Parts: sequence; C-alpha cells; structure tokens
Amino acid sequence: MPNSMEEMNLRRSRRRLPRGVIHIRASFNNTIVTVTDTRGRVVSRSSAGACGFKGARKSTPFAAQTAAENAIRILIDRGLKQAEVMISGPGPGRDTALRAIRRSGIVLSFVRDVTPMPHNGCRPPGKRRV
Repeated sequence: MPNSMEEMNLRRSRRRLPRGVIHIRASFNNTIVTVTDTRGRVVSRSSAGACGFKGARKSTPFAAQTAAENAIRILIDRGLKQAEVMISGPGPGRDTALRAIRRSGIVLSFVRDVTPMPHNGCRPPGKRRV
C-alpha cells in the first residue's frame, strides 16, 4: 500500500505501456490530444492552449502539431510501440496532429474518424411570427 499520493503517482508512471489509443479532438478553436491505455484510462493529455497558444493562434495547425508532440513525448519513454488513433471534429488541426504522430515512430494499427454525425438532427425552431 503506497504511503502518499506522490508515491502512488510514481508507481503509476513507471508502468510500461506497449499499446494505447490516441484521441484527437479538433474543434474550430482548439485541438485536444488525449492518450489512453486500451481500457480507456488517461495516460497523457495535451492541448493547444496548454502548450502556450492563446486566442486565434490556438486554432492553427502548428498548435495542433505541438500539442500532439507534447502528448506523445511522455509515452515514447514509457515504451509505447503501437497505437490506434480516433479523430473527432472538423478543426484545422486534425491532419497536422496525425502527421506529427506518424513522424514520432509509433506504429498506427488503424486511424478512425469518430466525428458524430446527426441522422437528421434536432428539430428546428418554429418559424418566426411577427
């Protein structure tokens, strides 16, 4: 049983992670990259805002690339070899973040677009009556 919270975090960070799932959420204002293990527990995360980009620069492809590199840097030390990629959202950083992951040397087993699509969507508001 660990004595303190800090000791528990150290023990968790030492665990090897051969396979993982990389989730990229690319909105029009930000790009969030989250890496989980195969059971869905978050191992590492980063976003364009967390990398120091503010305002309009947060929504650029370069900010998304930096966020992806930051999220993966920790995992390469932990021994991540193979990953699945789930891309969600229509933002400008989706392709650039994927390119940054490809360059890192991790083998991608598959890349899936999980953007939610409405199957007819919400009911529109009634017509305006004056």
